[in-house]
Amino acid sequence: MEIVEVGPRDGLQNEKRVLPTAVKVAYVERAIAAGLRRIEVAAFARPDRVPQMADAAEVLRAVPRSSPVRYVALVLNGRGLDRALALEGSARPHEINYVVVASDEFSRRNQGMSTAESLGAFRAVAERARDAGFFVTLTIAAAFGCPFTGVVPVDRVRSVAGEAGPVDEICLADTIGVGVPIQVGELADAVRGVAPGVPLRAHFHNTRNTGYANATAAVASGFVALDASLGGIGGCPFAPAATGNIATEDLAYLLNRSGLATGVDVTPAAGTGAWIGEQLGLEAVPAQLGRAGDFPGDHLLR
Repeated sequence: MEIVEVGPRDGLQNEKRVLPTAVKVAYVERAIAAGLRRIEVAAFARPDRVPQMADAAEVLRAVPRSSPVRYVALVLNGRGLDRALALEGSARPHEINYVVVASDEFSRRNQGMSTAESLGAFRAVAERARDAGFFVTLTIAAAFGCPFTGVVPVDRVRSVAGEAGPVDEICLADTIGVGVPIQVGELADAVRGVAPGVPLRAHFHNTRNTGYANATAAVASGFVALDASLGGIGGCPFAPAATGNIATEDLAYLLNRSGLATGVDVTPAAGTGAWIGEQLGLEAVPAQLGRAGDFPGDHLLR
């Protein structure tokens, strides 16, 4: 089961302390050493709105390059893609992640446009990005619920996925951590009905302590990748009370012990989670494994 490490982007963007580029690069290096091979390292967002990501280009130029590791950059519009395209050859990300918010109110607050307008912008960006050789993920944010308008109907998420056009992957995001496992299967079925054959990825926050249950449901529903952040840091700066992502080390423990190989060594992952918390000035990170430690023995399931 693939874990997409989003700490260097989604984790850091919601923290008050803005870290130096060198610390961000060290965070990525530690993630790689722990076995992570797909890492979202930057966002091409407005520096005045997301100052934590102001050095996106510098981070991409500085992170180590080795063939098994793939780097992802978030873009929110055509200008963001232009910034990714402006990077010199090997400094470019391998993948582009574009967010379309499922509810109009949140979309307007987050991106200054309705969901329909955001979808139109995505289709134009996705065509250019794929022509340039990028792997393109559409993340449907607030797919499980909106902080401003409440419940997001399944039909709404189905409509967004169905109108997206060609895409390499669809990620369903519980941006504010309101989802429960039954929704995971319902949304997966809905999206597959309009985008058959497109791999599904999930992005869960643990705001209400349902993130790991939702991750287990996603595995059972055939998702091929799960987002997580080392230490469980992060959140959405535009969503009130959106707390951290599910923690990479805790998720890897859960999956590894269930017989689903992730390639992640949980002990150095937990050490990195604690380390990034120290860099951010946090008293403690949300992740649990750094406190309890790994548990030796055979996998529970075979």
